[in-house]
Amino acid sequence: MGIKAIYQEHYRLILGSASVLGLILVWELTLTFLIPLNPFFFTKPSLIAVAFKEQVIYGALWGDLAVSSKAFLWGFSFAVLLGIPLGAFMGWRRRAGYTLDPFFTALYASPLVALAPLIIVVFGVGLLAKSVLVFALSVFPFIFNTFAGVRSTDPLLINVVKCFGGGEKDLYFKVIFPSTLPYIIAGARIALGRGLVGIIVGEFYAASEGIGFAISRFGDTYRLPEMFAGIFVLMIAAVVLTEGMRKLEAVLAPWRTTEESR
Repeated sequence: MGIKAIYQEHYRLILGSASVLGLILVWELTLTFLIPLNPFFFTKPSLIAVAFKEQVIYGALWGDLAVSSKAFLWGFSFAVLLGIPLGAFMGWRRRAGYTLDPFFTALYASPLVALAPLIIVVFGVGLLAKSVLVFALSVFPFIFNTFAGVRSTDPLLINVVKCFGGGEKDLYFKVIFPSTLPYIIAGARIALGRGLVGIIVGEFYAASEGIGFAISRFGDTYRLPEMFAGIFVLMIAAVVLTEGMRKLEAVLAPWRTTEESR
């Protein structure tokens, strides 16, 4: 396999990795040779790498990730379980959409992050409060994207199923769900980022462990390499989860992959 064939097969990975490595290289060289580094105010990739290595070796990073992952999974799972059916119901039942859409739009536009202290007061300090915050931030992309996907379903396909005697179950699983799936995946990508923000905010306000608490603690004590190491871990997690969503879309909606490759 030649270089051109390898590039064509993995061009997304190659270009994405090259852009990230280029940014890291410019950052390192700039603070090493061009701008004097004041470690009290900023840091550079080589120092972050050392801090990351130390956190991995001593195991603190894995414990923080385990704590944060548990709250993220609970909140995000409930966002999926509630957001997708609710968005489908709003899209299919026009009156329900007219009734609920303004309410959810107002909630989505409101600064939910600012409600974090209230959520912690109501639900306490711990797993439940963080899960609720993740849910509150990540459920709306599922609702709105599913709603848009259902409303954009081709009416001709719906009429064909009805003409052949199909019921609502057939419409949902044979027409509406396949048509809406790309919208749901797109909403999941947005929800992932918002859910990670929810974890960080929740652990900033009230937590004694977790990746957000670690970032806050290192920032308060001006241990910037350790703080940026935690931030980069979250960035990597977001990229990995997003790529996982793309793989899931390729499995569940292979026609989308075919269209994008044209």
